[in-house]
Amino acid sequence: MTIRDVQRPIKASYRKEPDLAKITLVAKAEEAPEGSMSCTIDIGRAIYQAQAHAGVGGPGTSACSGDLLLGALAACSQITIQMVADSMGIELESVSVEVTGELDLRGTLGIDRSAPVGFQSITTSVSIKGDLSSKQLDALKELAERCCVVLSTLRNPPATELLWKHEE
Repeated sequence: MTIRDVQRPIKASYRKEPDLAKITLVAKAEEAPEGSMSCTIDIGRAIYQAQAHAGVGGPGTSACSGDLLLGALAACSQITIQMVADSMGIELESVSVEVTGELDLRGTLGIDRSAPVGFQSITTSVSIKGDLSSKQLDALKELAERCCVVLSTLRNPPATELLWKHEE
């Protein structure tokens, strides 16, 4: 069974009832028993551990939030490329994705207000092995970049809100 076979009924139902395609994903973080430098992240289907990076005083033995962001981009890129290639009928021998992010931790630590907080650059490197023409590769690149949810979100950030609730 191909990805087209799997997605055909899904796409048909979304065309018929567009609201079915609108989903909400939720991630919840709570302080871990280890203390204020770590947390658990519950995404509903799995629970992950995260810690502050060693560069800001954390233990550095688990993923930090920056690792998770880069990992989300790497995973989304990888899976999207594989799905798009399958949908296009392109057989790939292998796909690997490496995402690198550059930060200046002085901004995060508040020691230099001119240093930005967050990634200043993110580079995604994709290695594909397979028998593709240059035309197929160009089409694969275009479709994969357009369909990658995390890449699209980073390139076109959505409106974000931070709501605070104080409980006593």
